[in-house]
Amino acid sequence: MNSILTILYVEDEEDIREVTEFALEDEGFELIPCASGHDALEKAKDIQPDLLLLDMMMPGMDGMTTAKKLRELPHLADVPLVFMTAKIQSSELEKYRAIGALDVIGKPFDALELPNQIRAILQKFRNNHS
Repeated sequence: MNSILTILYVEDEEDIREVTEFALEDEGFELIPCASGHDALEKAKDIQPDLLLLDMMMPGMDGMTTAKKLRELPHLADVPLVFMTAKIQSSELEKYRAIGALDVIGKPFDALELPNQIRAILQKFRNNHS
């Protein structure tokens, strides 16, 4: 997993986007940052990310709706999906997994641990699909 991994990252709060970019870009990830679900849908047309990383609670189009719409694009139908949210009750987790989320990263998150969390999630996904 030494090659650069491209992440389509959707987060409406600019400060959280910046922390996430800082945490990941020096660790072998290329982020395509998006400030909204609509922004993500527009950018997604022209890229093939290795991972979809979506905030759950956003104004306008929430993470769940954004994920469903991104999955409608044929080239993104099978791209691994991870949500970031402060809501991690088991009932919520079941909903996220029902639409294909591999995992959920809780907010607030540890910026130093984020690259390892994402690598572990992707490794588990790859092990289950090889």
